[in-house]
Amino acid sequence: MDKGHALPQDIRDLRHCLRMKSKYAILLVFVVALVIIEKENNIISRVSDKLKQAPQPLMEVNSTDPGLVLSENGSLLSLSELDSAFSQLKNRLQNVTLQLGGTREPTVAQGPRRHVLLMATTRTGSSFVGEFFNQQGNIFYLFEPLWHIERTVSFEPGGANAVGSALVYRDVLKQLLLCDLYILENFITPFPEEHLTPYMFRRGSSRSLCEDPVCTPFVKKVFEKYHCKNRRCGPLNITLAAEACLHKNHMALKTVRIRQLEFLRPLVEDPRLDMRIIQLVRDPRAVLASRIVAFSGKYETWKKWASEGAAPLNEDEVQRLRGNCESIRLSAELGLRQPAWLRGRYMLIRYEDIARSPLQNAKEMYRFAGISLTPQVEEWIQKNTQAPQDSNGIYSTQKNSSEQFEKWRFSIPFKLAQVVQSVCGPAMSLFGYKLASDQETLTNRSISLLEERRAFWIT
Repeated sequence: MDKGHALPQDIRDLRHCLRMKSKYAILLVFVVALVIIEKENNIISRVSDKLKQAPQPLMEVNSTDPGLVLSENGSLLSLSELDSAFSQLKNRLQNVTLQLGGTREPTVAQGPRRHVLLMATTRTGSSFVGEFFNQQGNIFYLFEPLWHIERTVSFEPGGANAVGSALVYRDVLKQLLLCDLYILENFITPFPEEHLTPYMFRRGSSRSLCEDPVCTPFVKKVFEKYHCKNRRCGPLNITLAAEACLHKNHMALKTVRIRQLEFLRPLVEDPRLDMRIIQLVRDPRAVLASRIVAFSGKYETWKKWASEGAAPLNEDEVQRLRGNCESIRLSAELGLRQPAWLRGRYMLIRYEDIARSPLQNAKEMYRFAGISLTPQVEEWIQKNTQAPQDSNGIYSTQKNSSEQFEKWRFSIPFKLAQVVQSVCGPAMSLFGYKLASDQETLTNRSISLLEERRAFWIT
């Protein structure tokens, strides 16, 4: 009888125990679910903020259901619809994390990511040399993005203003090298809408901005001021461009607006960047001759003085030329001294040497940068440096380079060459450019005005 009563009591105790455990288990599952939901909502909120700004082509790249996208601007209809579509998006969040600054490695990246800066001045052949990096498929290359800053921010030359401009250029440059292309939106005019702009300067000179997926379908009645060369693309989608930048193995940028090497030290020492700086120089007499042709209006006083000689040359123009030569020389001297922060990260190269042996020098620049040269680049160099005659246009990159680099000797009067030699003598001596004593020496090609390249220039 006792056993008969004890059994039901044990069962009741067991059922009570199981009910308590079930309650605790349900409570635990509920807490875990709340944590997961909160994290997912945070992710959704971040993705929503980005995707509501992202145009339709981005959604096409990620293959999201087109029913969730507006036809005109590509924005999601509402956050509630994004919530309902989360099951679709969560499998594609890795694509979006690149826009959010995520840490996913580029799918094609191999080895360390290099950041190459081609540092030059106008008319030194930098557009031509920049193509050596632009033609390599695993390099994201930007052509003169700092042009937008120069057009937007006004600085008077010299003194504190010159330092201020250099600091602005440097800070923007750092963000660009980190693939934060959104920084340019503050300087592009008209201001980009929904991260779209048809006004990216010389977009066609950056292959990465004209290839898939950055090249979105052409939009009728939208004027692209700086259009792509070989295909028609819609306005530049800065979000897609930033994502493409992160997917490339390396980053390279060409600029003629940074001349003070010392200001770049914070970039070289930034652990996120593996910087390589290539300073490109050219005979300043050749630079002046080229600028007179390319920027005729700005150099009208030089041409009048050279042809007429009636009025003295404007002293401000002469001092500006002197300042340009000195800033180039001082930067080169700093790089060649190889301070600890620059050691192994600075290379000085002359345009004339590249023009005479383009492939050899391209290999040296790639070796210095720590990047493997591809057959694609070699093919481009062979094709574009042996043209029967130079292509038209002041920005042409197709040349018979071995003949072209000395043409300036027949286009500049000796009196102009004398002025350059008098104010740029220290720079010319450092870079191995010989002085011409008279007009006959200047135009006699059998007399070389170029010293042999010095081994210590490549550091």
